[in-house]
Amino acid sequence: MGGLSAALLLTSLASQAQLKPEEQVEIRQAGYQFMSWNMGKIKAQVIDGSVPYNQAQVSAAAQTIAAIANSGMGALYSPQTTREQFGEQTRLKAAFFENLEEAGKVGKNFAEAANQLASVAQGDNQASIKAAFGKVGQSCKACHDQFRAK
Repeated sequence: MGGLSAALLLTSLASQAQLKPEEQVEIRQAGYQFMSWNMGKIKAQVIDGSVPYNQAQVSAAAQTIAAIANSGMGALYSPQTTREQFGEQTRLKAAFFENLEEAGKVGKNFAEAANQLASVAQGDNQASIKAAFGKVGQSCKACHDQFRAK
């Protein structure tokens, strides 16, 4: 197991003692919903153009996504929080815990993509923001494809 994966696992195990599994699921889902809402703001302004572009709003949304991505959400994952235990309340596959090294890589890639988006969103280059936004979306998809039930 890589150093990052081991560190994430240890952090996760230490934090699990403080939260009940249902609380882990609830908080984890709230974080992802808030990131999704902020991704929607960027998409509407930079990708779709359905809302007038406002650099300050796009930057704030990107900063929020990066903050959540770097907030230690790994502590909200435990083997007791998968679909096997919670049914339709969560889509986390048990495969996440069978492949912690890969899960750690996916999480690291997501945080890096979110940080890059936050960095370029501080500027006013919509093409760079669009490219970085796409990388965040790809990193989300990588996790969903491997560890999220349909």
